[in-house]
Amino acid sequence: MQEPYLNDEELRGLPIGELLGRLAKDLGVLVRQEAELARAEVTQKARSAGPGAGMIGAASGLALLAGGAITACAILALNIELDAWAAALIVALIEGVIALFLFVAGRNRLKAAMPPVPEQTMETVKEDVEWAKNQARSVRR
Repeated sequence: MQEPYLNDEELRGLPIGELLGRLAKDLGVLVRQEAELARAEVTQKARSAGPGAGMIGAASGLALLAGGAITACAILALNIELDAWAAALIVALIEGVIALFLFVAGRNRLKAAMPPVPEQTMETVKEDVEWAKNQARSVRR
C-alpha cells in the first residue's frame, strides 16, 4: 500500500529516520519507473529503425535485379542511336542516381531513429535528481 504524500509542514514534523526511509522508498520506486521508461523508449527507437533498414535492403535488391534485365534492355534500346559504350554509360548513370536516392532516404530514416538512447528518460532522471536535491535541502532546514 502506498503511503500518502505529505506537504512540507507535515514532513518537517517527522523524525529524520522516517524521512530517510520515505526518501529511500521513493527513490526505489523512481528508479524502477525510470528503468521502465528507458526500456519503452529504446524499444520504440528500435521499431522506428526497421523501415530505414528495409529501405536500404530494398535499394540493394533493386540495384541487383534491375542491374541485369533493365540494363541490358536499355543499352540495346540506346544502341540503336548511340555507340554501345555510350548507351551503357547513360544507363549506368541513371540507375546509379536512383540507387543513391534510395540509399540516402533509408540512411536518413536510420539516422532519425538513432542513437537508440532513451533521451526522454535521461531528461526525467535529471529532473528527478534536481527534485531529490530540493527535498534534501528542505529536510535540512
